[in-house]
Amino acid sequence: MPKEGDNESKEERTQDAPEETVRKRVRANTPSPHRGNTPQASPSRFVSVEELMETAKGVTNMALAHEIMVNDAFQVKPAELPEGSLERKVKEIVHKAFWDCLEAQLKENPPTYEHSIKLLAEIKETLLSFLLPGHGRLRSRIDEVLDLPLIQQQAENGALDISQLSHFIVGMMGSLCLKQITDIVPLLKAIFSVLDLMKVDMANFALTSIRPHLMQQSVEFERSKFQEFLEKHPNALDYTEKWLEDTVRCLREPGADGSSAATSDPPLLLPVNVHNHAYLRLLRWDHTSDPFPETVLMDQVRFQEMHHEAEQLVLLSSVLLIIYTTTGEAISGLPGLMETLKSTVNVLLADMHTPSFSAQEALATIGEKLCVELSQCLSQHGYSPLSADRKSTLRGQISATIQPDNTIRKLMESRVQNYLLASLESSQHKTPPPLPGGLAPVSRELKELAVRFSRLINFNKLVFSPFYQKILHKILTTGESPSTET
Repeated sequence: MPKEGDNESKEERTQDAPEETVRKRVRANTPSPHRGNTPQASPSRFVSVEELMETAKGVTNMALAHEIMVNDAFQVKPAELPEGSLERKVKEIVHKAFWDCLEAQLKENPPTYEHSIKLLAEIKETLLSFLLPGHGRLRSRIDEVLDLPLIQQQAENGALDISQLSHFIVGMMGSLCLKQITDIVPLLKAIFSVLDLMKVDMANFALTSIRPHLMQQSVEFERSKFQEFLEKHPNALDYTEKWLEDTVRCLREPGADGSSAATSDPPLLLPVNVHNHAYLRLLRWDHTSDPFPETVLMDQVRFQEMHHEAEQLVLLSSVLLIIYTTTGEAISGLPGLMETLKSTVNVLLADMHTPSFSAQEALATIGEKLCVELSQCLSQHGYSPLSADRKSTLRGQISATIQPDNTIRKLMESRVQNYLLASLESSQHKTPPPLPGGLAPVSRELKELAVRFSRLINFNKLVFSPFYQKILHKILTTGESPSTET
C-alpha cells in the first residue's frame, strides 16, 4: 500500500496552520515599543532561517500541547480531503493504481508478491504498535507468523499462501466484518481500512492516558517559551499589565468600564480576587478595539466563543423569564413546554453574532411565535388563550430586551456573570456553586460553559502565575506602574 506521502501537502498545511495563526496574532497584538511611558523594546535584529524554523516548530508544539490541555474534547480525527479537491483526486488515483497493480501481480502465473510483502510488513508494524508491554505472547505470535525473511523465501520458492496470512491478520484484529470477505485484494483493502481506524482509536486512547501526565510538562514548556519571548521583547507584557490595572480600577470604581458591576459589594482587592475578575472581563471584551492581553492571546478565539455563548444564554434566559412572569401560573409545570419554548428561541438566536443578524427582527419574530405556541398550549390544557393585551405586553417586553440597559437583561447578565465568577472561585474545591434564580432553563448550557471557562483559566494561571504575581504585587502594594522586568 502506498505510504501517506500523497497526504504530505495536507499534513504540512495542517501543521503550518497553527504556526501561521499564532504568528499573525502575535504580529497583530505585540505591543508597540513607543506607547506612552512603557519601556523601549530592544533594537530589531536579523535572525537566520534556522532560528525562524526552530521558533516555528516550538510554536507548533506549544499550540498542540496547549490544545490538548485546555480542550477536554480534543481528539485525533482521520484526515478527510475535501470532496472534489485536487488532493483527493490525486490520492484516489494513486491508491487505485496501487490496488490495481497488486491485483494484477497476484493474477500473474506464477504470482508476483513484491507489493504483497510490502503490505504485510506495514501490517505487522501497525499490529505490533497496538500491543502493550504485557502482550508478550501476542507479540511472539505475530513475529512468528509474519516472519518477513521467511515470507520472502516462500515467495521466491512459490510457496507463499497470502490467503492464510490474511486470515491470520483478520483473526488478530478480531473484526468479524472482515471474515466474510474471501477475495485477497478486497480483504487486504478492508484490513487497511480497519487498521486506519484502529490507529485513530489508539491515538485518542493515548491522549486520554497521557493528559494528566502532560500537565506539568506543558505548563513548564509554555512558561519557558513565553520567558524566551519576553527576554527578546521586553514590552511583551504591556497589555497584560494594562488589563490587570484596569481591573483594579473597575473594582475600586464599579462601572468604570461601562458595564454593570459583577457583584453588589466591591470585593477585597486580594490578588486572587483581582485576577478572577480580570478573567471575567475577558468575556465582555471588545475584540475590535482593545488589544487582547498577551498571556491569553493563544486563547483569544476561545474567549470570543465563550463571550458569544454567555450573551446568548443571557438573552435566552431573559426571554424565558419574561414569558413565565407575564403568563403566570397557568403554564407552570406543563410538561415539555419549557423545552419547546427554549428550542424556538434558540433557533432564532442561533446566528446572533453574525454580521447579517438583526436582533430587532429576531426578537419581534420570537415574540410572535411564542404567543402562538403559548396560546395553543393553554388551549390544549383547558386554559383560556392569551388575550390581545397580554400578547401585546409579551411581545413588547421581549422586543425591549434588545436594549443593553433593559432591567431584565441586566439582571440575567449579572446572574450569569456571578455564576461564572463563583465557578472560578470554587473550581479548586471541586464544588459547583448554587444556580442563581431564573437560570434553571439554561442550567445545562451554563454549567458546561462554566466548566470550560474554569479549565481554561486554571491552566492559564498555572502557566503565567510568576508573571501575574509580580504585576499584581506592584499594583496592589505600591500603586506604581509595574515594569516588564522578569
